[in-house]
Amino acid sequence: MAILLVEDNPGDVVLIRESLEEHKVNCHLFVADDGEKAIQFIDELGADGDPFPALVILDLNLPKRSGREVLRRMRQNTNWASTPAVILSSSGALKDQEETARLGASKYIRKPSNLEAFMEIGGVLKTMLG
Repeated sequence: MAILLVEDNPGDVVLIRESLEEHKVNCHLFVADDGEKAIQFIDELGADGDPFPALVILDLNLPKRSGREVLRRMRQNTNWASTPAVILSSSGALKDQEETARLGASKYIRKPSNLEAFMEIGGVLKTMLG
């Protein structure tokens, strides 16, 4: 199983990886550290028969292209249209939550401020993967 993580903060990438491991989510984690790379990944994947990620974890505030643009591109691409997308953002703004839901986000998680809460994210993601 594969998961695409679109996150520019290396510390958060490490925490997500550890959270997935702690909850025994056995996956290959593709990481894009800016929105442009994520969009390129979305546009190019599938040309070689590569397996599509079962889940996308997406930060909103990214360099080059925003998480909103990445989510919009996912939903426009028929291969990605039904892939669950979890927004993982430091923003707790209702406006961001409503907008990403309208764009097709499956879930919105505010980045926790403590390690214990961050580690619980892996359990939420595991549940979403079935």
